[in-house]
Amino acid sequence: METETLFILLFVVATAVAIAVQRLAVPYTVALVFTGLVLGLLHVFEAPHLTKALLFGVFLPGLLFEAAFHIEFKQFWRNRLVISSLSLPGVMAAIALTAVILTPVANALNFDQGFGWKHALVFGALISATDPIAVVAIFKNMGVPKRLAVLLDGESLLNDGSAIVFFTLSLALVTGTVVSIGGLAFDFIKIVGIGALIGTGVGLAVSQVIKRVDEPMIEITLTTIAAYGSFLAAEHFHCSGVIATVTAGMLCGNYGARFGMSPSTRIAVETFWEYVAFALNSIVFLLIGFEVHFQALLASWLAILAAYLVVTGGRALVIFFASSLLRKTRERIPWAWSVILTWGGLRGGLPMVLVLSLPKDFPHRELLVSMTFGVVILSILVHGLTMSPLLRWLGIVRGYRERAEYELTRGKLQAAHAALEEIDRMSNIHFTNPKVLVDLRREYDQKIETDEAALDELHLERHQHLAEELQWGRRHLLSVEKGAVINAFQRGLLSQAVQEKLLADIDARLLSLESEEPDEAAERRTSSRHASRHPSVE
Repeated sequence: METETLFILLFVVATAVAIAVQRLAVPYTVALVFTGLVLGLLHVFEAPHLTKALLFGVFLPGLLFEAAFHIEFKQFWRNRLVISSLSLPGVMAAIALTAVILTPVANALNFDQGFGWKHALVFGALISATDPIAVVAIFKNMGVPKRLAVLLDGESLLNDGSAIVFFTLSLALVTGTVVSIGGLAFDFIKIVGIGALIGTGVGLAVSQVIKRVDEPMIEITLTTIAAYGSFLAAEHFHCSGVIATVTAGMLCGNYGARFGMSPSTRIAVETFWEYVAFALNSIVFLLIGFEVHFQALLASWLAILAAYLVVTGGRALVIFFASSLLRKTRERIPWAWSVILTWGGLRGGLPMVLVLSLPKDFPHRELLVSMTFGVVILSILVHGLTMSPLLRWLGIVRGYRERAEYELTRGKLQAAHAALEEIDRMSNIHFTNPKVLVDLRREYDQKIETDEAALDELHLERHQHLAEELQWGRRHLLSVEKGAVINAFQRGLLSQAVQEKLLADIDARLLSLESEEPDEAAERRTSSRHASRHPSVE
């Protein structure tokens, strides 16, 4: 089957899964991986292999750039100590813990004859890259505090680059290419530093061009050049393409977009990158499922389970140790958040590609491949499916049950009012006997009165609900305004210049709604409520 046909089939499958999960309480990415597992097991069709060239050339730059483009630098800088400690020394500590704990465990359980600390070090380096896409999507749906999402997303953006660098250095250490600690440190600084410089140069150059043009298609193309150009340029010079793309993305999003794009252009650019992220994530998570071979995993189930426990336990130790060190700083994080950060460290396609890139003659390669694939699948399925209950149990999601009850009651009211409007229409066209319509109207009036009384009793978190509804109402009305302007232009009632001016004004108001930050004081109040609710956790 041709490559083009295969990718069309993958998009068809991804679309079907996206439609199905709207009715199921399952994260989209988890459903994709599960679907890929089933299709691969049944051999429905042969999917493309998730190679290093495919991941680095197509998927990784686009996904990294989109995530970095939408991270506000102010939020990132406000949490720089936590993010940097988890993504640099935290990754180093997690790799070291994995190697130290896994080596005696492997020997005790007799994973493979001759499995030593160097092989465990390589495994620790390649498995340290996290991919919290499924978790961040859950965060958005459940109203998790924005700062927690920034911590998880920001750490992932940086630890991808750290993982690749440490993986490269650990391979060099095992093969004897680098023999001194000083050489390892110099190589790390060079790879990361030059990557950041290349990303800064590309990001600033693209942002300067963006400031001088005002054409959405051109500016979308410029951001695409920044995403893939910075990655390729850094890789060409044997530096970190991940760090380069993340740096370029943050500059384009916080400097180029904020000061160089008109509101309409910025909305067009953000919409484009949201679709790119959706498309790339859909394909890559499906391919993760296709890559897995059940027989190999079942044969190494004990090694996989031990590796999963070691990796998860190592991450927990690092995060809780970092949290304890930061308790007396302004960037302290609640203990419950530490649990979520630990559980949110899902593994994705990058560790799988890194382990497949090992030389064919690398010692214990097949065992490392099975362990990596097993840990990735376990983390996605187990953590992805249990994150929502864990958030509710820890009390991080504010008023979840009350929110659900509130939305259910509000939905009943909307349906009842729609029925009343239909009764009015039936009355106007003399659809049935007027006495029947009077009885029907009375029934719905009573239903509305009951539901409105129930809505008033849902006092918990009412202010939050009202604020969210006000935000939704403003966004809905602006969309209606936009549709009316476009319709008037199509009917010839407005000139193109007037339409563009009106749409620019509406887009500016939409953009201001999207960029509004949460009330930090409210977030602090929420933390204090959580502390009183879970004294043993806080």
